[in-house]
Amino acid sequence: METFLRDGKSMLLAYDQGFEHGPSLDFNDRNVDPAYIMEIASKGGFNGIVFQKGLAEKYYDGRVPLILKTNGKAGLAKGEPNSRRNCSVEYAVSLGAKAVGYTIYLGSQFEGDMFHEFGELQEAAHERGLPAIAWVYPRGQGVTNDTSKEIVAYAARVGLELGADAVKIKYTGDPQTFSWAVKSAGKALVYMSGGPKAPTDEDFLNQVRGVMQAGATGLAVGRNVWQNEDPIKMANYLRQIIFEKKPVESVIRA
Repeated sequence: METFLRDGKSMLLAYDQGFEHGPSLDFNDRNVDPAYIMEIASKGGFNGIVFQKGLAEKYYDGRVPLILKTNGKAGLAKGEPNSRRNCSVEYAVSLGAKAVGYTIYLGSQFEGDMFHEFGELQEAAHERGLPAIAWVYPRGQGVTNDTSKEIVAYAARVGLELGADAVKIKYTGDPQTFSWAVKSAGKALVYMSGGPKAPTDEDFLNQVRGVMQAGATGLAVGRNVWQNEDPIKMANYLRQIIFEKKPVESVIRA
């Protein structure tokens, strides 16, 4: 994961939402264009960009290290989630990827299939010197609160035990409870999932500040940057909080 770190911290730009949610929910006339996102990743000083393989084939230009997302599911089917692999490690390498990512829906009746696929992916990635990052999202009939202290820590621990080099998990809402998830992840790096667009910039920045106070490595963010009216300004705010440990108030009012 050293490729994606600066002083042990990291800020990744995620753009796999078009596959997961469809273009109508998240995109406008600007951010529907992957080339625009590539510009944000470069000019915003991000340590990595997350693309599905089709976007990487057509838009990735090498300016920012690539994390190739190797599975995904569409948002139309109902029922228990199951996200299957659609890209090999070999092909990810051919596209210039420096890491591979995979989503696991912990709590789904299909979680075993995803555990198995991630296990194979992790081994293949490590054979080629690439880190494997697990998006671990508790979801399914058995999950009633996917941001509780216990469930988020469980997600982090599953990622560690499956061999993930880093886990992308949801925020519990405060540094004290999220610190348990960070401890549960052990030597696996912890990234907060950026999630849906927050009500205000300050709300989101406070979440990021709390995550960093809890000992996380950083943030894998999408909509809260590229849906922002000024994505580069938001990226600047995030860099100050993540790398310079500045309080939110001083960042916004500077």
